[in-house]
Amino acid sequence: MNTRKKGAIGEKKAVEYLISAGYKIIDTNVYTKLGEIDIIAKKDDVYHFIEVKSGKSFEPIYNITPKKLKRVINSAMLYMKQKGINPVFCIDAIVVKDEVDHFVNITF
Repeated sequence: MNTRKKGAIGEKKAVEYLISAGYKIIDTNVYTKLGEIDIIAKKDDVYHFIEVKSGKSFEPIYNITPKKLKRVINSAMLYMKQKGINPVFCIDAIVVKDEVDHFVNITF
């Protein structure tokens, strides 16, 4: 199975998890000129811009580097500017292995 297919499976599991946890999915796989946002979700009037990482033989969270996080933040800022919205927001990570782990408001 190729990397893109594995990523799509991980993102599908992440979306299912978010819905079951009461999040509203706003969009998925949003591409901006600054990068991609895997999932945009909303809960309690807070927008969550979510990076999804999956894998079995390693700890996928380590693939979220400061450079990747900055790209997600910049993409989120551009998305909000293009949509003309100014919500409360945070950057999250979801790691999909055997289970789904959700890290809210990540920073470096």
